[in-house]
Amino acid sequence: MSLSVRPQRRVLVTKINRSQSFAGVNSSADRPFRNLSPFTPTVSRKTGSRVSRMFSMSHKSPPPKVPQPNRLDEVYEALKKGLTAYLEVHQLELEKLSTQIRESKRNSRLGFLYDLDKQVKSIERFLRRLEFHASKIDELYEAYCIQRRLRDGAHNMVKAYSTGSPGSREARESLAEASKGYKEYTENMCLLENELESQLGEFHIRMKGLAGFARLCAGDQYEIFMKYGRQRWKLRGRIEVNSKQVWDSEEMVFLPLVTEFLSIKVTELKSLANHVVVGNVSCETKDLFAALPQVVAVDINDLGTLKLSLEVTWNPFDKDDQPSAASTVNKASTVNKRFSTYNQSPPDTPSLREQAFYVSVHQAALLRRHGQW
Repeated sequence: MSLSVRPQRRVLVTKINRSQSFAGVNSSADRPFRNLSPFTPTVSRKTGSRVSRMFSMSHKSPPPKVPQPNRLDEVYEALKKGLTAYLEVHQLELEKLSTQIRESKRNSRLGFLYDLDKQVKSIERFLRRLEFHASKIDELYEAYCIQRRLRDGAHNMVKAYSTGSPGSREARESLAEASKGYKEYTENMCLLENELESQLGEFHIRMKGLAGFARLCAGDQYEIFMKYGRQRWKLRGRIEVNSKQVWDSEEMVFLPLVTEFLSIKVTELKSLANHVVVGNVSCETKDLFAALPQVVAVDINDLGTLKLSLEVTWNPFDKDDQPSAASTVNKASTVNKRFSTYNQSPPDTPSLREQAFYVSVHQAALLRRHGQW
């Protein structure tokens, strides 16, 4: 999935080398926005599975003072598209499981069918929850649109009474009433906007690594600072001799915001007092509402010689409130693993001789019990 609005750059080669003439490159010119594009990182290495959160007890931000209806329309459309894709992915998984159950009923043990049926019911519960979540978002957006129309009407009334002759008492009272209504509708829009923002779920961001043509070499150290509203993430890494990258942090959970953009600042650490800012960019996040994880690359500098690769996974529900059925779809590798497990031939049913043996053992146990009584 492409999140870029400008032509794609050429794909980087697997082995990255650079000349020493690039050691002092400094592209600190800020750009208003930086686009994300699909990218496969060339080098990356884990340092430990660790997920951090940028919130503790309460993660809700205060309501904005000025509503942003145009921006909310864009986020709502992207959110609905992501929820629809989420529903389609889970519907596909449910159909595959149902087909597996129908094909395995004649030649499977009850335990195997019970496990499949349990997974089907779990996905069905998650689908109902997704549908309820989507309907709740639709209701919030419809209420927001109603308040926006009322606010626009109150604004027109205030403008009409202000341009006219406010000499009469009735005109002044009408102007005050229209101004009061405009303020009330504005506050309602801000509250609804904040409530809709709390229903956006989570962005799980995983660090994949840096890559750049003639830009990286062994011994380089970088610091990456990400800011998303009040949320912060700072991590440091170095380039090793074997072209691998070691980072002190790997994953972060960001709560999606309506009006904020993801700000990324990359600094090359040359010495204690000599830090070179490679790039400082802002990225659009509304295209990250997707059903499956997606790897995106950010052009850090203007020339595109240094890219930051991130793996972003969106959960429609915040915190750890997502059932296990969704986790099987979030990662494609997990889905393939589960489907390969489902495609295995089920165990054969016991033969007549085995069934007779089990019956005789059961009867002997019953006779032994009666003899003891």
